[in-house]
Amino acid sequence: MKRPEVCGVKFLFLVGGFAESPILQLAVQQAFSHCCRVIIPQDVGLTILKGAVLFGLDPTIVRVRRSPLTYGVGVLNKFVEGKHAKEKLLVKDGTQWCTDIFDRFVSVDQSVSLGEVVQRSYTPARPGQRKIIINVYCSSEDNVHYITDPEVRKCGTVSLELLETENVSSRRQRREIRTSMQFGDTEIRVTALDVATSQSVRASIDFLSN
Repeated sequence: MKRPEVCGVKFLFLVGGFAESPILQLAVQQAFSHCCRVIIPQDVGLTILKGAVLFGLDPTIVRVRRSPLTYGVGVLNKFVEGKHAKEKLLVKDGTQWCTDIFDRFVSVDQSVSLGEVVQRSYTPARPGQRKIIINVYCSSEDNVHYITDPEVRKCGTVSLELLETENVSSRRQRREIRTSMQFGDTEIRVTALDVATSQSVRASIDFLSN
């Protein structure tokens, strides 16, 4: 209850099959009754089932969810001395790169609205690249910097073919790959779009499990 996002909460609802336990009810009331009112509904064991039925009839009934995990993608960025770990340094064609960077889209416990979209833009690592693979990662931790950090695991992949086009014929011209994640439903919808050709690929990730 000390977290800023739950500051000011006045009611706490105890639901689920385990909530029928008198021992649990007493423990929760002793722990939280000083700061909020603990409410134990009738048929507390059926509350989750009733909620599932209501959601099945009308999925928009749940308008905001809390993200169970931190989600992001693995990217390659220009190496910045003093900011990035030296063991992540990769020198290619005279350019210093930092590998394995975790680019965060949403953090654990962050509120996300139904249909909320988070978008990032990337470019292929080298000119003339014919395929881009975007790996999606998740973690139970908020403070994530690299995809090799503890508690980080891969939870999805999208692979996009990069077709030749006159719009990006110049080797100096940056090719934009627009990546988005749509949250709020029971699944995360991941989309990668090649802006130059309008070609896109999609993947879905379970948003409720952790």
